[in-house]
Amino acid sequence: MLHVDILQLLVSPVHRLAGRPGDGMPELPPGELVETAEVRDGLGLVGDRYFNRPAHRNASITLMAVERLPQQGPHPADLLRTRRNVLLRGVDIDAYAGATVFLDCGTGPVELAVRSAARPCAWMDTTLGPGAQRALRGGGGVRCRPLTDGTLSVGPALFGVREPGAA
Repeated sequence: MLHVDILQLLVSPVHRLAGRPGDGMPELPPGELVETAEVRDGLGLVGDRYFNRPAHRNASITLMAVERLPQQGPHPADLLRTRRNVLLRGVDIDAYAGATVFLDCGTGPVELAVRSAARPCAWMDTTLGPGAQRALRGGGGVRCRPLTDGTLSVGPALFGVREPGAA
């Protein structure tokens, strides 16, 4: 197990990266960064736009490592600009594609099946700054399916990998 930090949580009820990246940065809705987020098995984060959407059940939660974020752009590099859900410090989450992992913020483990890479799109050059899309290749985070109910909170957490067949 690793001691990690959950730096930010984002629950966004709306699709805000619409249109074309060349149109410029859209207005960011208030209240998307939260201190706690409720996770539901197979459904996602309560209140998020991907919650209980059949097309997104295998990728309803995205995790990203802060260490992978480019920091030289004109805007702060955070979840508001990447549209990921959980920003972690202390683990290279991109290395866990195909694994079942857990985060425990002190209220019990939340298990997540790490399904695939969350590939950066052209919007990253608009939201973070020129070159961000290229800089995030191979490190844009991962898309996960929640396997248990639970709560994630900003602050310290334990991170681990579930062995196949482990309870």
